[in-house]
Amino acid sequence: MSRATPGFRASVLAVLLVIALLSLLPMVRLVIAAVAPGGELDFGAFAQRLAKPVALRAMWHTLDTSFFGALLALCLGGPFAIAVTTTDLPGRKALGFLLLLPLMIAPQVTALSWLHLFGPSSTLLGMAGMAPPPGTPNPMLGRNGIILLYAVQHAPIVFITLRAGLSRIPRDLVEAARASGAGPLAVLWTIVLPVVRPYVVAATALAFVSGVGNFGIPALLGMPVNYLTLPTLIYQDLSSFGPGVLPQITALSVLVGVLALAGVACQSLALRGTAHRFTAGTPTRFELGRYRLPLAGLGWLVIGFILVLPACALLATSLVPSFGVPLGWQTMTASNYAEVLVHQASTVRAFRNSILFAGGAALILAAGVIPVTAVLERLGWRWQRILGGIVDLPYAVPGVVLAIACILLFLRPLPLIGSLYATASIIVIAYMMRFFTLAMKPVATAVGQISRDLDEAAAVSGAGALRRLMTITAPLAAPAAVAGGLLVFMSAFNELTVSALLWSSGNETLGVVLFSLEEAGLGTQAAAIAVSTIAVVVVLLLVLDRFGRRLPAGVLPWR
Repeated sequence: MSRATPGFRASVLAVLLVIALLSLLPMVRLVIAAVAPGGELDFGAFAQRLAKPVALRAMWHTLDTSFFGALLALCLGGPFAIAVTTTDLPGRKALGFLLLLPLMIAPQVTALSWLHLFGPSSTLLGMAGMAPPPGTPNPMLGRNGIILLYAVQHAPIVFITLRAGLSRIPRDLVEAARASGAGPLAVLWTIVLPVVRPYVVAATALAFVSGVGNFGIPALLGMPVNYLTLPTLIYQDLSSFGPGVLPQITALSVLVGVLALAGVACQSLALRGTAHRFTAGTPTRFELGRYRLPLAGLGWLVIGFILVLPACALLATSLVPSFGVPLGWQTMTASNYAEVLVHQASTVRAFRNSILFAGGAALILAAGVIPVTAVLERLGWRWQRILGGIVDLPYAVPGVVLAIACILLFLRPLPLIGSLYATASIIVIAYMMRFFTLAMKPVATAVGQISRDLDEAAAVSGAGALRRLMTITAPLAAPAAVAGGLLVFMSAFNELTVSALLWSSGNETLGVVLFSLEEAGLGTQAAAIAVSTIAVVVVLLLVLDRFGRRLPAGVLPWR
């Protein structure tokens, strides 16, 4: 840094300012509001707010469902990671791709599909004569349903994390054990699993963190039976009492953030030093022999149960005029789709808003992360780790925490622009804060693989820093920036956790409208919206998959 040119120093300062505004400032503002609401530190009042019975009960529910949901996610995602990464299982790439779909589908859509699968008014079960009697409580409501869907929603996180560890195990270790007479199960138990133990801990911690911040699933499965977690308690308090309860909900938000960051710290500690434990080599591969087809069938059966059946239940519900009407050729209708896509003003507006908000955030981030990453690449590894951790912060903490931080930042009028509270701008800015890291990671991988010789040769030829950025770095990193932008768009398109607290009249998003329709008893219309969003996400994933051959290795987790 001491020998850097003035232009480079200015670039570094600009990057630091962007990272501070998008990642650090919201979190600092939230902590200050929680521990010093009147401008003076008051830890006693902070502790009293957290000690309220309703807050303690919500905290216990959060820890309980997140912990057991993470364990169940490990039991679901772990075997798939082993089968896809280390065996010759038929169709393993397709199984891995399908297992990742719940991660790309909004939690409220997942919850809605399972509600419509097992409820007494289930259209799909009604077609088979297996629907529960009218008036039967939905078995998905409450603690057990939340834990099950946490497992389904977060199993892809376990899959991705464990796959990273399993792919690093050299074949030499396995072959040496097999040559010594050890069978496949013995090798798996005594070599593979101990080696990837840090990744197991990290995967479980990440699944736990995702459960702590999940809003869509406990909102649809817990709130109807008054089973509140911390995110749903924050939402309920703010919806019922407005900004007047900001001191209480900021304290709860800090608690949620601390729980999430504790899980992230556990994940980081578990993975410390794992990158240097093995030399690169051919990944290990087990041959399943006569068990290939039975195990493949079991894998497809699991995918069918956790993914295909709920999606079919959602589709069946969207094709009937109202609950309780059996699905048949005479009753099948597209009126729900016509209503939400064409006729109903709020849903049409929500589709438009979600496309504009998510697309705007994706475009800004896709264009902006290239110069940011190019500057970070020239800093030392220590600065890269520190700044990378700060960028990860708004994504690591639950979305409801970020939403409260944005309310605190933009509630009061700002110089020149006024107050952004209850405007579309606050949602776009919140999306940029939350998904900054999603846009940056693919570009960081691509920029890291660009040869320094190209930049140095251009500099020797007299090209300035801006010209080198525009003619060398930007064109080579553009495919990764497009991939990052698509990831941001998919994540923000039907997101609910952030927008649930930031939306206002005229600025509804798809997640908010879907949640409102389900609460209002218009489940068939909510199902139509959910099916439409799933179709959009699947199409974008297929585009990304076709685009993946032009991307650096590791950008797309299923390739």
